[in-house]
This record gives sequence, structure tokens and C-alpha cells, in this order.
Amino acid sequence: MRLAKLGSRALVFAASTGVCLACGERGGQSLVRSDTTGAGAFTISSQPLGPIPPDDSLARPKSPHQIGFPIALTDSVIPKNNLQTPEKIAFGEKLFFEGRLSANGTVACATCHNPRLAFTDGRPVAVGIDSRVGQRNSPTVLNALYNQFQFWDGRAATLEQQAGLPIVNPVEMGQPNLDSAIARIARIPEYRAGFIRVFARPPNPTDLVRAIASYERSQASFDSPFDRYMAGDSNAISASAKHGWVLFRTKGRCNLCHTFADTTTHPTRFTDDGFHNIGVLIVRHRVVSLVRQAEQAIAKGDTIAIDQAAIGTPMSALGRFLISRADSDIASFKTPDLRNVMVTAPYFHDGSAATLWDVMDHYNKGAGTHNPYLSTEIQPLALNETEIDDFVALMASLTSPDYRELGAKELARQRQVSRTSRPQRDSARAFGPKPIQPKPPKF
Repeated sequence: MRLAKLGSRALVFAASTGVCLACGERGGQSLVRSDTTGAGAFTISSQPLGPIPPDDSLARPKSPHQIGFPIALTDSVIPKNNLQTPEKIAFGEKLFFEGRLSANGTVACATCHNPRLAFTDGRPVAVGIDSRVGQRNSPTVLNALYNQFQFWDGRAATLEQQAGLPIVNPVEMGQPNLDSAIARIARIPEYRAGFIRVFARPPNPTDLVRAIASYERSQASFDSPFDRYMAGDSNAISASAKHGWVLFRTKGRCNLCHTFADTTTHPTRFTDDGFHNIGVLIVRHRVVSLVRQAEQAIAKGDTIAIDQAAIGTPMSALGRFLISRADSDIASFKTPDLRNVMVTAPYFHDGSAATLWDVMDHYNKGAGTHNPYLSTEIQPLALNETEIDDFVALMASLTSPDYRELGAKELARQRQVSRTSRPQRDSARAFGPKPIQPKPPKF
């Protein structure tokens, strides 16, 4: 391993190596589905979790020597109270794969964020301790260091806050509190020694989440064919992907939300870090009653209660509203970065889109006809099939080298699925005017 200086701080990296992806292929989309009816009423997956994924080469910290790697931005997001060091990142990596942080020793951070699946789990929604089914799709850890907010609803402002919440969520890792998790691993000599070596003090919750967050910040993933194309290699992406890039900024309107943090023609990130209601299956929820339930049962700012509601109850459908309590945020969720999106299926906050063709069909028809909270950005797009294929080609070009082989397999799989299953497709709506949107009800 080597240490690369980034401005006044440091980021640890290791050279990327190949890995067999045979066991990293995705299964079907019927693994889990949650119809939880209330707080504490857990749905149990019919397919129990397998073993915790291995800590292999795909889990190693990423090199800053990547085309498109934003050195200045990376330097700016490292908190001064948790600077990167090789020892801290390595310790955090060990904790990331440590099942003994969960109440029964069966679930680790890596369970839902498997490096072989681009730090996701390939499931529509996450499955935690005792095969309990959550309400949200597991977002990738790749490039999470750049997020202004963590989780789909932004309930955590930092990776340190994010790292602690799954440990104490009853659906995820099931510990009653972080002290219980610390007490469990503090009995292990190598962890006691690790805390002393890295933080110069005994095991404690603050340093636990700092170590995990430091490891997560080492997962900066760029160097995609698209990055090489933007750097001047005109042959790095296909003609289809090039046309998809034009459509992305024009007819497809994608840049309205998947905009660029640096506002240049050389995009670093494909997100506005904002929250939008894009019409994902909201009509199946009784939003008015959920809003009233949230207002009565959860105090604004109660992070633990919000976290449990978001993961374990139907109030999850309220999205950002659980945090802000603003009517405009009802059923709004964070715009994800599109990097490595080809290998992070299924899609949306609830995993309801199986393929990128489904995602494009959702946007193409201007989904959310009966949704009074739909973002104004959502409009019928009138994209033809060739243009949709071009969009998928563009998104496939955002795959980093570590996932090149998996990306090729996933593109072929999704293309095959799209030939027989397009549940979101609605050409009449895609080529018609936007339906009249109902007014929001009064609460």
C-alpha cells in the first residue's frame, strides 16, 4: 500500500486487482418484499441471509490516480475531526465486515454493502438480522464521501452519523445501542488493541463510527469509460452512449436533478444532492394517514425514531418529510449519483425498478399521474426505443474498472429482461401531454 497526499490531508489506496465475479451475479427480483403494517411488525424474508461477504480485493481503498478523480473536492470533504490515516482506514475496513457488531453476530455493514456488488446487495430492499425485511433499497457506499446527506431521506448529515444508525436499528443489526455493540467487540483482544493503536483510548462509540466512516471515505470510484471520453479519448465510449450524453442534457431533462456539482462540462458527480418526488409507487400508500401518524408519533429531530420509521414502517414512503416536516417534501427522496449505476440494480428508494430500461420507462411516461406532490421536473419525455437504449449505454459507460466484467454481464442481463418485461412502459403517456395534477389534500 502507498500513501497519496491530497492537499493537506491523505487518502490511502491500494492498486486494484482482478477478482472472480462468478459469485457476484445478481439473482431474481423476487428475493424480498415488505408489506409491513406498523412499527415493530417485521416482515421476514423467505430467503434467509447468506454469510457475510468476504473482505477481498474489491473492498480495498481506492487509488486517487483515477481519471476524473476530484482531488480538491475529496480534500474538502474530509472532516478535520476525523482525518484519514492508513491505520484508521484499515481498522474501519475490519469493522465494516465484523458481524459481531450486530446483536446475534450474523449481520455486518458489508451484508447490505457487498463490495462484489458495488457495495450494494442486489435486493429490492435490505434484509437484516433474523431475516427482517426493511423498506429501503441499499444505496452504494461508492462515492458516498461526497454526499451532502446520507440515506435516501438525508436523515444523516455525515458518514459518522450514518455508520451508527444501522447498528442500532432493530430491522438491520439489532443492537439496543452503540454501547452494547462496543461491549461485545471490546471483549476481543485484537479490537481492544486496535482502538488503543488507532485512537489512543479504549473502545468507544465515537471512535467506532469514525473508523467505519474513514473506511467508507476511501471508496472513491471514477476512471470510467465516460471519464476517459471527457478527458479527450473520443473512442472511449460508443456512438450510442455519446448520443445518450446529448439527450441527457436536452430532451431527457436528466440534468435538472442529476446535475453537476462543479457546473462544468466535465461532470464530477451526477446529483444535485436534492430531494425530489419522482412518482415512485406513491399511489399505493395512504399518504394523508401516514403524515398524520408521523406527526403524532415522531418528534421532529428524533433521529433514532425517524430511522426506525424509515426502515421498519410504512411511514418510510414519506421520505424527506420525516425529517423536514415540509409538505413539499412528502415522498421526496435524494437524487442518487449515477456512477456505477449499471451494477447497483434494482433501482429507486424501494427497489421497484428491476432494470435501467424500467427506470427510463418510468421517467419517459412522466410517472405519477395521481400524485399531488410530484416534482415539477417530471414530464412526459417522448423518447423512442433507440433513445432509451442510448440512455442505458450512457449509464453503462459510467462503470468503473473494478466492475467492468460485472457491468458487461449486468448490461446483457438487463437487456434480456427488457425484451420480455417492461412493466413501466406506457408509450401513450410518454408521447402525450402531462396529465392534470391533483392538488394536495389539506392536513
